[in-house]
Order: sequence, then C-alpha cells, then structure tokens
Amino acid sequence: MSQQVSTSPFLKPSFRRFPMVMPSPQRQRRHTLPASEFRNLTPQDAISVFEIEREAFISVSGECPLTLEEVLSFLGQCPELSLGWFEEGQLVAFIIGSGWDRERLEQEALTTHVPGTPAVHIHVLSVHRHCRQQGKGSILLWRYLQYLRCLPGLRRALLICEEFLVPFYLKAGFKEKGPSAIAVGSLNFMEMEYLLGGQAYTRRNSGC
Repeated sequence: MSQQVSTSPFLKPSFRRFPMVMPSPQRQRRHTLPASEFRNLTPQDAISVFEIEREAFISVSGECPLTLEEVLSFLGQCPELSLGWFEEGQLVAFIIGSGWDRERLEQEALTTHVPGTPAVHIHVLSVHRHCRQQGKGSILLWRYLQYLRCLPGLRRALLICEEFLVPFYLKAGFKEKGPSAIAVGSLNFMEMEYLLGGQAYTRRNSGC
C-alpha cells in the first residue's frame, strides 16, 4: 500500500508506516561543531589531553610532565588556567596551568595548585602529532597569554623547560630566570618568566 503525504503547507503530513531515516549522530555533530574553537578544558577532556601529552613527551624525554591523575586534579581545581584548541570537536593542542605563590618554582609546584595567587605555573604545552610544524604551538601560547591578561590579579606566568626549548619561549616574550631547582629524573631545566603587564606578543606564526 503506497504512503500518502499531504503537499499542503497548512496540513500535517499523514502518518508514515515506516520511520524516517535520520543521519547518524556523528554526521549530525560534524555539521554543528565549530571548525576551530578555543576553550577552557574540563575533566572530561583529560583522556584526550593525556594521550597527546604521552605521545609527545615519552618519545623525547621518557617522562610526562603530568600523570593522568594530575591532569584530572588540575582540570578539576583550576580549569580556568587551561586552554584547549579544538578543530571539529577534536583536541589538537592544549596548555595546562595552576596557581603558584612564590618567586621561583619549586618541586612542590609540579603537583600543587595555590588559588588566588598572582602567578601561573604553566605545566605543559603540547600539540597533537598530526598538527605539529604548523605554528599551532606559538598561536596557542599567544592566545593563552592574552587570555591570562584578562584574569584579575594575575601578574606573571612561570614555566620550566629543557634547554632546546628556550629559544621558542624567548620568541614568545619570556625571560630566563636561570637554572631551575626542579629535577625530574636526570632532566635539568631552565626557568622562564613572562610578565603579563608587558608588551603583547604579536608574532603568532613560528615554526613550533
């Protein structure tokens, strides 16, 4: 028996015996997600964060800056100090920070968030392996630093990095504070500082 569907714009369609075929949720989602989005991370993003971090750091240094438990802890305590870059809903790069209340970073800073402080400790900046060498690291860092300027009470951003990364952070406007007192295994670090009241970093397209 053939189905009858009214063509009048003022009448509801007649009852259909068979359900309409709807596009899959994945296909629907693809049409509603923004092509590119920057937002704070949440604990629900922790698995994606840790997978990108693990692939990026284990192959280079054998150590991850943050364990999965620490990622979950920081994203639960201070999500406003994180920033993720999403393309069509997929995380492609991220930064995680926490609050710190002393002039220099100490070993305790690796696992501690101190709320209401004037300094942010940037724990990790990482880019998905398929998105590297496209300038995404420097663009995300620029956006993050400008975002921090809008948070009340923040004056400085601090981080530690290996020697080969010092030129990247110098280009971003950081200054060297000298060798860090923090040690992770056999790794040694340089401590870097960015003054949030200084000149904005305007060169967003580097080779990172």
